[in-house]
Amino acid sequence: MARPARAAFVTLLATALCAGLVSSARAVPASVRTGAAQAPAVLAPLTTEGAAPTAAGVGAALAAILKDPSLGPHHGIYVYDASRGKPVFSVGASTPYTPASTLKLLTTVSALSTLGPDHTFATKVVSTGKGSIVLVGGGDPLLAVKQANDYPARATLQALAASTAKALKAQGVASVTLGYDASLFTGPAVNAHWEANYVPEGIAAPTSALWVNEGRVSPGMARRSPSPPLAAAVSFQKLLQQYGIKVAAAPKAALAPSTAALLAQVKSPTLGQIVEYINLHSDNDGAETLLRHVGIATGNGGSYVGGVKGVRATLTKLGLDVSKAIIYDGSGLTRANKVPLDLLAGAVRVAVSKDHPELRHLLTGLPIAGFNGSLRERFTTAGTATGLGLVHAKTGTLTSVHSLAGYARDRTGTLLVFAIASDSVPVPKTLDARAALDRATAALANCGC
Repeated sequence: MARPARAAFVTLLATALCAGLVSSARAVPASVRTGAAQAPAVLAPLTTEGAAPTAAGVGAALAAILKDPSLGPHHGIYVYDASRGKPVFSVGASTPYTPASTLKLLTTVSALSTLGPDHTFATKVVSTGKGSIVLVGGGDPLLAVKQANDYPARATLQALAASTAKALKAQGVASVTLGYDASLFTGPAVNAHWEANYVPEGIAAPTSALWVNEGRVSPGMARRSPSPPLAAAVSFQKLLQQYGIKVAAAPKAALAPSTAALLAQVKSPTLGQIVEYINLHSDNDGAETLLRHVGIATGNGGSYVGGVKGVRATLTKLGLDVSKAIIYDGSGLTRANKVPLDLLAGAVRVAVSKDHPELRHLLTGLPIAGFNGSLRERFTTAGTATGLGLVHAKTGTLTSVHSLAGYARDRTGTLLVFAIASDSVPVPKTLDARAALDRATAALANCGC
């Protein structure tokens, strides 16, 4: 499926900035936002690393913003000069913060590191005997009933049912019993550290290795099925019947033997594409699925506890210090998570590194200020215009919590990686605090200091 033009532009821009192919991120065409000026015919090549930022210079640029009372008593920022490979400025960074959804950076960078960006997840149908089939979940977070007009193109139960019906008819089989196997993931489907209202209100689904539309009862709606794997099997049953295969009874949970013959399968988008989707849209369910895949890939098992162990081990292998981090989930939904700002920035820092090209999808999937994802409607207040199109960051939002972590290339060409957060925002000041974070990161893009 072709990517929408606007999405294609911002992803190409992100890739160029990360790779240092654009001398200054100020080459973003004004016509993209205003329809006025045209982009230059040729962009000047990058010839320097930009001016070396100083702690005093960055501090001066941020001083007034960091005094904004809307940020509350516990707020801080960490800034790293990726062009020279060294920290340049931090304030209030000595204690960890509730990261909210910026935690997804740790989960997704770990998934890319353990599985690789080209990895895919297969949903299969296997034969367990004459006229007996099992639908086997492979942990595809984006599996859908039918194809929708979005990016990336999904694996669908419709395609799987069509292939399965064709294979069965070739064997002379017109009626089957249907089982479903979601055993790839283990342990509780709902994180014990989540608020009690998260699943009932559709903020998150019970995490499953087999679901469609992330467990939603209807695509795009919040309400979730109490049993996502059963709901997926029922949808598959209906599709099989549309393709001329009778299903003799209601689907039942089953364990498919490893020796069962494969009838059909569909594969997910690549992990790199899935990571882009999760970070762009702050997809809680997708992040929880990847957490469990990290647990499996690292030998810690497919529970959320095993996933957290896997994330911590993977981040450590990447050279990041997790000793002060407290992590309980993959999405950042629980307030019990506490993560240092240098660790949040560290996920971006290793993805920027020339040593880790396999992690680049972490960068290309970050929302772009004023353009897409969870930053589409941001950077509209006074003092934020210098960050439009130039700040690439994962957002984090819970009540009283706001955070941003990502990167920006400043006006001299230096690539700055940052994490900024407050987890003590007075509730009436939530929009003011969010605007203060936008101003701070816009100031970094305008810095050259």
